Amino acid sequence: MIAHLTGVLSRKHEDRVVVETGGVGYEVFLPQFVRRTYDARREGETVELEIYYHASERQIRPILFGFNNFHEKLFFEKIIQVEDVGPIKAARALALSVSTIANAIETDNVVLLRRLPGIGERTARKMVATLRGKCAEEALLQDEGYDRIAPTHELPEAMDLKTDTLEILLSLGHRRLEAQHKIDAALEHRPDIQTPEELIREVYRRETALV
Repeated sequence: MIAHLTGVLSRKHEDRVVVETGGVGYEVFLPQFVRRTYDARREGETVELEIYYHASERQIRPILFGFNNFHEKLFFEKIIQVEDVGPIKAARALALSVSTIANAIETDNVVLLRRLPGIGERTARKMVATLRGKCAEEALLQDEGYDRIAPTHELPEAMDLKTDTLEILLSLGHRRLEAQHKIDAALEHRPDIQTPEELIREVYRRETALV
């Protein structure tokens, strides 16, 4: 079984890469948040990947899923513990950074989880029921910069930042006026924020700093 790969980045595709090591090219599928970290990488570079090796009676041909570090791989292994979420579905669903999804699970943010590709209301609630209280470590990961969801028919890219962030805060029990003030303060401090997930993290970072 393969647990780790170090080799030369031979090819890049939309949802996978080929890593050559020892004269063998390994096809490795990457969740969206991992694949985006490879946008700036060039073919011929040396890369390292933590590998989740998947094979079963139904999936006789092994599939390799790649991650940048052990924490990402561990989170993936937690996600596939959720009923009806297998490795392939999990890889497609992980469109946001690990810390963003882990925070959503820990704060019962079903609204955000439902935005993940292939994750409906029922599955989002199963994720919270199964994993809440088990993702605190991943929620603290410093993996900012990979929160943009790639455009799909399910997730339109053009979202109003303030409106979507306000919706999330209201779903978490914040009062509308209070939430609007928090959003404005966070944007005043960090005007470069581009996604609701980044803005939510800045709001909570500021709250924690004030305690």
